[in-house]
Amino acid sequence: MEKKRYADLFIDFDDTLCDTHGGAQMALEALYDENGLDRYFDKADDFFDAYWRTNIELWQQYGKGEISRDFLIVERFRRPLNAGRGMEVTEQRCLQMGDRFLDLCVEKTRALDGAPELVDYLRQKGYRLHLCSNGFHEVQYRKLHNCGFDGCFDTVVLSEDAGVNKPKRGYFDYAFRLTGARPETTVMIGDGWESDMRGALDYGLDTIYYNRFPDYPAPEPVTHEVHALRQIMEIL
Repeated sequence: MEKKRYADLFIDFDDTLCDTHGGAQMALEALYDENGLDRYFDKADDFFDAYWRTNIELWQQYGKGEISRDFLIVERFRRPLNAGRGMEVTEQRCLQMGDRFLDLCVEKTRALDGAPELVDYLRQKGYRLHLCSNGFHEVQYRKLHNCGFDGCFDTVVLSEDAGVNKPKRGYFDYAFRLTGARPETTVMIGDGWESDMRGALDYGLDTIYYNRFPDYPAPEPVTHEVHALRQIMEIL
C-alpha cells in the first residue's frame, strides 16, 4: 500500500518522546529521601502509589479544563502527603515540594530509547515537526534540552499558550493557526488515548497511536497503531 503523503506531524512529548514517567519516579524517590518522608510512611511505595493515583486523576481533570494549573500543583502533593501519619501539610510545603519536584524531573528526564533516532529520521524525510503538549511552559523547554531535542521542532505548541488543553478542539484550532499546517496533510502521533488520540479523532485528523501496552488495544479505530517507536519509521 502506498504511504499517504503528510507534510506536518503533530507529536506529543511526554511518554512519547521523553521518559516522563521514569524521570518523575526517580524525582519522587529523591524527594522522599530529601524530605525524610520515611518518618511518616511505613513504606516508600505507600507515598509513591498515593502520588501516582492522585497525579493521574488530576491530569485527567486538568486536560478536561475542570481544574486550574495552580490547583493541580498544590493538590498533587497535598493528597499523597495527607496519606502519611503526623505530618503538617500546608500549602506552602506543597508548593515548595512541587518546585523541587519539577527541578528534579527536568534533571532526571531523558529521551525514550529510539526517540532521537526517530526525530532524526523524520527531519531527514522533510516533515515539519510540531511538538504538541499539555506540559507546563517553564518545564517543557528545559526537558527538551535535557533530551537533546533543542532545535529539532519547527513549532512548540503548549496548552498554556493555547489557553486550552488537548483534547479540546480549541487546542487544535490554535495549533493549526500557529503552525500553518493543513488538517488533510497532518497526522497526530502520541501515547495518550484521551489527550492525543481522542482530540485528533474528533478533529478528523489521521492518527498514529503509540500504544506501549499491546494487551490493551485502541478502544476505537485509529489510522495506525504501533507498539515501538521504530515502527513509526515504517509508516512515514
